[in-house]
Amino acid sequence: MLLALTRNLEKALLDRISGRYQIAYDALNFTIPPKIELGELALPIAFDLARKVKRPPIEIAGELASDAGGIPGIGKVDVAGGGYLNFHLDRGAFAHALARSIAERHFGRASGPETTGKIIVEHTNINPNKAAHIGHLRNATLGDSFVRCLRFLGHEVEVQNYLDNTGVQVADVVVGLERMQSMTLPDVAAIDGKFDYYCWDVYARVSEFYQRSEENKKWRSLTLQAVEAGNNPTAELAQHVAMRIVKAHLATMRRLNVQYDLLPRESEILHLHFWEKAYQLLKDRGAIYYVSEGKNRGCWVMNTGDPQQESTREEAEDDEKIIVRSDGTVTYVGKDIAYQLWKLGLLGLDFHYRLYEACDGHSLWITTMEPDAEAAHPRFGQAQRVYNVIDSRQSYLQNIVVQGLKALGFDQQAANSIHFSYEMVALTPACCDELGFPLSEQDRKRSYVEVSGRKGLGVKADDLLDTLAQKALSEVQSRHSLPEEESAAIARIIAVGALRYFLLRFARNTVIAFDLKEALSFDGETGPYVQYAVVRANNIFRKLSESGEEPPDPAVEDGSLGRFLSGDDEIWDIVYQAARLPEVVRQIAQTLELGQLCKYAFSMAQKFNLFYHKHHILSEGDTQRRRNLLFVADLVRKQLTQALYLLGCEVPLKM
Repeated sequence: MLLALTRNLEKALLDRISGRYQIAYDALNFTIPPKIELGELALPIAFDLARKVKRPPIEIAGELASDAGGIPGIGKVDVAGGGYLNFHLDRGAFAHALARSIAERHFGRASGPETTGKIIVEHTNINPNKAAHIGHLRNATLGDSFVRCLRFLGHEVEVQNYLDNTGVQVADVVVGLERMQSMTLPDVAAIDGKFDYYCWDVYARVSEFYQRSEENKKWRSLTLQAVEAGNNPTAELAQHVAMRIVKAHLATMRRLNVQYDLLPRESEILHLHFWEKAYQLLKDRGAIYYVSEGKNRGCWVMNTGDPQQESTREEAEDDEKIIVRSDGTVTYVGKDIAYQLWKLGLLGLDFHYRLYEACDGHSLWITTMEPDAEAAHPRFGQAQRVYNVIDSRQSYLQNIVVQGLKALGFDQQAANSIHFSYEMVALTPACCDELGFPLSEQDRKRSYVEVSGRKGLGVKADDLLDTLAQKALSEVQSRHSLPEEESAAIARIIAVGALRYFLLRFARNTVIAFDLKEALSFDGETGPYVQYAVVRANNIFRKLSESGEEPPDPAVEDGSLGRFLSGDDEIWDIVYQAARLPEVVRQIAQTLELGQLCKYAFSMAQKFNLFYHKHHILSEGDTQRRRNLLFVADLVRKQLTQALYLLGCEVPLKM
C-alpha cells in the first residue's frame, strides 16, 4: 500500500514537473524525514530543478508543494530547509485504507503477484542417515520463512526437500548395520523406538570402523556402488533406512510448522536417467573431460580455473572438480547439476510421482520410478528461478553447479540459480551445561562451542524442542492454572516461536551461538516477547467481545480517526509502521535476510507495549477516542500476527 501510494505520488509529480518546467526525469528519489512529525516522505528535487531553470529552489519547492496538495492520499506538503518538500499523508484515509486492505486480503498474502513465473525453493535436505540436528533447523526455518515471504508477495512457489537416499552418508550407515552389526533388512525393520536416533549412534561409530583396517575402508565404495546400482539386498536395506529416517525428519519438521510440496529422491535421478542425460550433455559440450593420468586418473572432471590461462598438468589438477569418480560412481555435484537442469526445465525428462501424504488440506508428493496411473499430480519443476538453501560451506559446490549451467550455454538460468547460504549453529557453554554436554575448561571460556554430528556430538532437533517445550511449560504453569493439555499446547507454541525467531533474527552468514535461556526470554528481542504483545492485544478484543461490543468497522469513515491521528504523532507512527510490513518483506525477497522481519516484529511489539501501557483502552471514558484506540490496536495486532506467521510462529491463547 505504501509502495502504491509512493508510485502514484511519483507519477503525478513527474507529470507536473514535465508540464511546468519542460524537464523530464525517469524517477524521483524520495527519502524518509528524520521525525514522523516532519512527514512521511521527503524530496530534494527542487535543488536540481533550480540549477536547470536558474531559479531559487525555495520558489520551485513552493510551486511543487501547491501542485502536490491535490494528489490523492496526500494531506499537506511543507517546504523546509530552503527547498526540501516534506509530504504528509492523509492520516485518516491512509489508516482506513490500510485496515480495509488487511481485512480483504487472504491471510499470508499481500496483493500480487509481483512477477510471473514459478520459483522453486529447495531447503532442509537432511541426509537421511540419522536424526535431524540443530543446524538442520536453521536451514529449514530460513527456507520455510523465505517461502512464506515470497507467497505473501504473490509469487507461485514450489517447495522441495531433496532426499539424498543413495549418497555416502546412507552408505556409511548401511556399512555399520551390515558389516559392524551383521544385520539384515528384517533385523533392521524390527528395531523399535526412534530409528533416527539409533542410526545417529551407528553413523558415529562407522568412522572408527573404517580406521581399523584398509579392508574395512573398501566397504564404503563397494556399498555405495551397490546402493547406486539398486535391485540388490544392500540397496533394499539402504532404501529402508533412508525412507524410515525421512519419515522421522518430516515429523520433526511438522513440529516446527514446516511443509514441503515435493520430495525429489536421488535414486530417481540415477534410475530415470537424469544423470545419464546430463552426463552426455556435459561430455558433448566439453564441460567435463576424462583424465588418464595424475591424481585424478580415471575420473571425469570439470575445470574450475580460468579457461584463458595456460597451465601445466600439475597446475590443472588443482582446478579440477571430480564429477564421476574412477569407480564409476557420481559425486554430489554431478547429481546436483542434473537436478538443477530438471528444476529449470532444461533436461527434457521428468520424474514419476506418487502422493506421499495429505495432511490438513496440504498434499506432499514424492518422486518414484514407476508411473502411478491414479496420481493426478501438480506440474513440478520448470521454474523461472531457483533458490538452493544450503550452508556456506557448500558455496564451492554450488558455484560448480552454476558453472556447469554456463558451460552448457544456459547463462540466464545460471543467473537465476541462487545459493541461499547461511552459517552454522553452535551452542553457548551455558546451553551445553543445560543440555548435559560435558565441556573442557578451554571450551567453557569460548563464546560458543561447535558440535559435530559425524562425531556424535550434536543437539538432536527433537531433544531441543522437547527441552524448550518443557521449560516453556514450567513458565506457563507458574503464571496460569490451566488443564494440562491446554498448558502443553501453549508451551509448544511458545517453544517453536522461541526457536524459530532465534534462528532467524541473526544475519544469515553469521555463526549463531544458541542459548536456551536467551531464546525463551519473555523480555528483549525474542519470539516470546513478540507473541506476548499479540496476546495482550487479543485479550483486549476478547474482553470486548465478551461485553457484546463489536470492534471498529474499517469501512466507516467519519473524519474522527483522521483528527485523532493528526493530533498524536506517536500513535500515528504505530499505524504508519504497521503499513510497512509489505515493504519489509520485499526487502527480504531481495536481500534474503529474514532478520529484517524479526527486527520489524520486535519494533512493532515494543511500540504496541508502550501504547498498551499508556492508553487504558477499554476503560477510556470518551467513546469516540476509545473506538479510535481500538482501531489502532486492531491494526497492529493483525500486522504483528501476520509478521509472526511469516516467521513461522503461532500466537498462543495465553502467556
